[in-house]
Amino acid sequence: MIKAELLQQSIAPLVGERRFDMDMPLLVGALCLLGLGIVMVTSSSMEVAAGQLGNPLYYMIRQVIYLIIGLGALLVVLSIPVALWEQFRFPLLFLGFALLVAVLIPGIGREVNGSWRWIAIGPFNIQPSELAKLFAVVFLAGYLVQRQKEVKEEWFGFIKPFMVLGPMAWLLIIEPDFGATVVLMGAATGMLFLGGVGLFRFTLLFGSLGALGAMAIAFEPYRLQRLTGFLNPWNDPFGSGYQLTQALIAFGRGEWFGTGLGNSIQKQFYLPEAHTDFVFAVLAEELGLIGAMTAFALLIFVAIRSLYIGLWAERAGRLFSAYLAYGIAIMWCGQILINVGVNVGLLPTKGLTLPFLSYGGSSLVVCCISLGLLLRIDWERRQALREAANGR
Repeated sequence: MIKAELLQQSIAPLVGERRFDMDMPLLVGALCLLGLGIVMVTSSSMEVAAGQLGNPLYYMIRQVIYLIIGLGALLVVLSIPVALWEQFRFPLLFLGFALLVAVLIPGIGREVNGSWRWIAIGPFNIQPSELAKLFAVVFLAGYLVQRQKEVKEEWFGFIKPFMVLGPMAWLLIIEPDFGATVVLMGAATGMLFLGGVGLFRFTLLFGSLGALGAMAIAFEPYRLQRLTGFLNPWNDPFGSGYQLTQALIAFGRGEWFGTGLGNSIQKQFYLPEAHTDFVFAVLAEELGLIGAMTAFALLIFVAIRSLYIGLWAERAGRLFSAYLAYGIAIMWCGQILINVGVNVGLLPTKGLTLPFLSYGGSSLVVCCISLGLLLRIDWERRQALREAANGR
């Protein structure tokens, strides 16, 4: 049952005594990325949309709709006390599991290119893995608060969460969605380390997860082919190395200052998934190395700012808020580094969206929800400091 005091705390930063009382560096950085994302999705998808769907603005229109939904969700999240997320962490975890199971059921889940990752609702597709990752972070943040001493001092204390997250990772592997699995388990490992797990146990855990990841790669020939193919994609530029060679060509064509917005050649049916997984390569081609590094710096700034929000919350004694912020920031860092690493050839090709920039409704909406959570976390911390200073 919702406690009355939680409802009394639901004064949103937008309607309180201090309007727009939010972390402006984080908000401005994220809004800049969202705006750049709309521009790049439009530019990278026009030729494909015109050729395949007869409407060059098809993906742009859908992305704008997703952005409106995402911003609406952000405003809702801003009005929800963080304590409610902690209180409902188990129902949210159950919902995440239910969605991951539902997507594997024929007639509910939608299969695309051999993967069962989407649930169709009318004209829109929901990707359950995006919500499941966020709900898993909420659950683990609550666990770290409730079992803090156990996590720091006992072996079983840091193994127990993986007894819950392990089946979730298994469901993601079945889809298959190896990228989401890596991000989920990486975020969980990082949160446990920040929660106080000793270095020896953390190293052992990290090594075990690495071994399991290597086994998952070895048991699937296409994953092993991707792993070996990225080392020298030019050995098979029209086969296993096709995506990476086309992305590298895009980077080469962009040089320092780019070919100009809208002038990419690689997006014209050469580079697969140009508006999703490889939008960063198109950005580098059209805006050049300078533009790509600026966008990358902005992504890293937003992720690091999120880590600082967690640090400030931890120093204020708001541990659930701190661990939740850490988890979101680590997820963003993981997705950014993996996506950019794939685009530049430092990592094997893996389908994983770039936060705020790539086309994708579920990813964009969950990014906005996560942003709303971070803004709420920081607002509640500063609100508590003001109340303490006023002697309330």
